Amino acid sequence: MPFIRSRRAFLIGLPLGLAAVATGAMAFMMRPPSDLDLSLAKASVAGLYVAAMAPVQEPVTVGPMHAWVVTLQDAQGLPVDGAAIHVDGGMPQHGHGLPTAPAVTEALGEGQYLVEGMRFNMGGWWEIDLAIEGTPGSDAVTFNLVL
Repeated sequence: MPFIRSRRAFLIGLPLGLAAVATGAMAFMMRPPSDLDLSLAKASVAGLYVAAMAPVQEPVTVGPMHAWVVTLQDAQGLPVDGAAIHVDGGMPQHGHGLPTAPAVTEALGEGQYLVEGMRFNMGGWWEIDLAIEGTPGSDAVTFNLVL
């Protein structure tokens, strides 16, 4: 009887152990690229805007809700007011989006917009995508964040 229990425990435990090792190996291999641009200020894809993001409160951590301020300028460096900004993002290495639906909740003036409802539910490489619709035209910018 003890042999049967040991064999059963082994047959059940082996796949579980292999799954745990595989999960750990995948997490180890999914390090962010070493050349990842972590700047929180950059030109948009088509160069119509210069966008910057800054957290309202630091440090940015896993778990709580965060608010950010997006500062938007045109290519000449002038503030862009009245823009529509759609916020999206996710974890490219995990294939999932943000766990919340952050949105611009207030135009602060001078090209600044308050984004609320941003939450990161795990550590790793996150992308924050902004789709911008303003007087200069439609454009987009992506910021990288590693927690």
